[in-house]
Amino acid sequence: MKRTNYSSGIKWEEIVGYSRAVRVGNIIEVTGTVAADDNTELVGGNSAYEQAKFIIQKIEKILKNAGGSLDDVVRTRMFVTDISRWEEYGKAHGEFFSKIKPCTSMIEVKGLISPEYLVEIEATAIVT
Repeated sequence: MKRTNYSSGIKWEEIVGYSRAVRVGNIIEVTGTVAADDNTELVGGNSAYEQAKFIIQKIEKILKNAGGSLDDVVRTRMFVTDISRWEEYGKAHGEFFSKIKPCTSMIEVKGLISPEYLVEIEATAIVT
């Protein structure tokens, strides 16, 4: 089965050795994504909602590049630094996925790659 790796060009991909997304057959895995723009600058400030919203838009972009869409997402995983802000992360997630309803997890973690990032989201899509 053919494997295609997709890069966003963000610095961490080369340092750590990973791809933004990998497609094998009809499955697309999107790596953990934080609210960093193309210059690795924070987007959304201290707003958990704005960070999550930006991340999902970033995931949507890479899915389209890989031949999929948010409609193909079957699972998301949200790693958050403060679970008490679950409604903020959840509001952004719900705006994109309320009709799709993928399986999801929201897991509190000690920290992410840099302290200003409040949430990191992964996605799995199956293109039908």
